[in-house]
Amino acid sequence: MILQDTHFRSIVEALPNPLVILDSENRVCMANSAAEDFFQASATILKKQRLEELVPFSSPALEAVSKVRAEGGVVNEYAISMGTPRLGGERVVDMQTTGFSDVPGAIMVMVLRQSMARKFDLQLSHQGAARSVSGMAAMLAHEIKNPLSGIRGAAQLIEPGLPDQDRALARLICDETDRIRNLVDQMEVFSDERPLERQPVNIHVVLDRVKQLILAGHPDGITLTEDYDPSLPPVSGNHDQLVQVFLNLAKNAVESMQENGGRLQLTTAFKPGVRLAVAGSAERVSLPLEVCVHDEGGGIADDLRPHIFDPFITSKAQGKGLGLALVAKIVRDHGGVVECIDRGGGTTFRVLLPLDRKLEKQAS
Repeated sequence: MILQDTHFRSIVEALPNPLVILDSENRVCMANSAAEDFFQASATILKKQRLEELVPFSSPALEAVSKVRAEGGVVNEYAISMGTPRLGGERVVDMQTTGFSDVPGAIMVMVLRQSMARKFDLQLSHQGAARSVSGMAAMLAHEIKNPLSGIRGAAQLIEPGLPDQDRALARLICDETDRIRNLVDQMEVFSDERPLERQPVNIHVVLDRVKQLILAGHPDGITLTEDYDPSLPPVSGNHDQLVQVFLNLAKNAVESMQENGGRLQLTTAFKPGVRLAVAGSAERVSLPLEVCVHDEGGGIADDLRPHIFDPFITSKAQGKGLGLALVAKIVRDHGGVVECIDRGGGTTFRVLLPLDRKLEKQAS
């Protein structure tokens, strides 16, 4: 058996992440050193226990193991709590669960302590950032736009009576008030908290529209490629808003490659094992639809990446820093998450979205 293979055991032992292998009755039959540290017990003691004795009551980890036994494949659980009185209260981790094709009944469970859990926690914080921008936008619209109209009107009234050398200053006042008004208009998008009008949307139709708009700009030295899963089911959302999301991401990708050229790649995939905890609820939402925008640009500075979805954060000289904040809001409104991944020679923006609700009920 593979579980008795010395080479296999050496590989498992060398892994930095906690890993346990369960038998058909969910009893631990192997645990590496990282698992001993994580569960604060020796491998000998762990082998006397079942998974139910190691994780909190009704933990998603138990459901993930059951799902792998029933359906096979890989199940990823993000941001689940592993806190117990023995292990300590707050321990939020990722967990990956899979079976062995040549060992019936055996299940491998790997705990990822500091990877995607933190990334998705950061994405949930972007929801808070988007909400704070919403309140700011409503305040700006009410408190700034009305006085701006008065300032612009006054400048227009006094311009005809001014000497020629001063008329340029009056026009400057008008131009600057227009610029501020346009900025406030963009901010008002964030204050729209009306329920999203949902319908089944073919994400490939959305991406085709984005492709047409990008190619219409004839970016020199940049090629656009596609790698789609043609069987992808519809997403539950708004077509125009999803076009806005991926157009913003694609434009950013093109701008990052303007100097040296490169390839812009759009990809889609179905990831049935991806689920995410909903903030303030015990509910876990399945986000199986993955859409990625890859570029070969210079990447994003390390100090900027954690704040890339926050408003007014930008690396562009003339940028306003609202494009990715808008992306975060729209994706949040669709019940999904977006993350930025540095690939060491380019950047990938990964968007995970839910199925159309009717299809999700049929699947369950």
